[in-house]
Amino acid sequence: MSDNSALIKVEEVSKSFSNRNRSEQVLQNISFDIKKGEIISLLGPSGCGKSTLLNIIGGFEKSDSGDVFLEGKTVDRPSKRCVMLFQNYGLLPWRSVLKNVELGLEGLDLSKEERMDRAYHYLKLVGLDSKTGLFPAELSGGMQQRVAIARALALQPELILMDEPFAALDTFNRYYLQDELLNIHRNEETTIILVTHDIDEAVYLSDRIFIMNANPGRIQRELHVDTSRPRDRSHSDFQHYRKIILDEFHLNHPARPVEFNI
Repeated sequence: MSDNSALIKVEEVSKSFSNRNRSEQVLQNISFDIKKGEIISLLGPSGCGKSTLLNIIGGFEKSDSGDVFLEGKTVDRPSKRCVMLFQNYGLLPWRSVLKNVELGLEGLDLSKEERMDRAYHYLKLVGLDSKTGLFPAELSGGMQQRVAIARALALQPELILMDEPFAALDTFNRYYLQDELLNIHRNEETTIILVTHDIDEAVYLSDRIFIMNANPGRIQRELHVDTSRPRDRSHSDFQHYRKIILDEFHLNHPARPVEFNI
């Protein structure tokens, strides 16, 4: 049921692609609302349409039917109110850290000093204010992703879409950036939709998890994670939610393998 206070409304969204002269339905009748300030994870196996759904929400792809609304306005193209973060960072190697963060601000009505001040503010927020003059090749993967996050935040979007942004990182960097994301979320109150294959990541970060399955992609279950943050991965509450998801995909039963990171 639609909520009038929702920031994002997805209503009956379906999407098909042509494959060898055949139409393959990727998403079928997807509907949900997201309130301002929520962190939502789209969790499911490969091929269930998570990234396609994220692209439709951001206006990067069009649905065959159904609509997406951002504060009541139809989303039909990308806008600066919504930014996308990918796992490949997308930094320009010939620009410094500061200039990479300033990149998205160059089309705005800001002076050179205002652009620099805003970029520096968000680099400080992600702990990279001492690295402003370095270039991407001089940074670790985790630092590069923090630059990408600062660049997205500098636009002051209402919605950040994240497509497996930490998947390429080692466990320690991934855990560190998950905590950084929660710190940023606490300070900025930005709404976040995260695509992930990682069950632990979804439980650790999310207010709600939309569990998806494939053929065609649809929401199988909505799971509210009703524990306070920060969350302890070893706590019984955390394991409780983890087990719900594992059971949902029969991952506690080895006869039915599914592609997940656990």
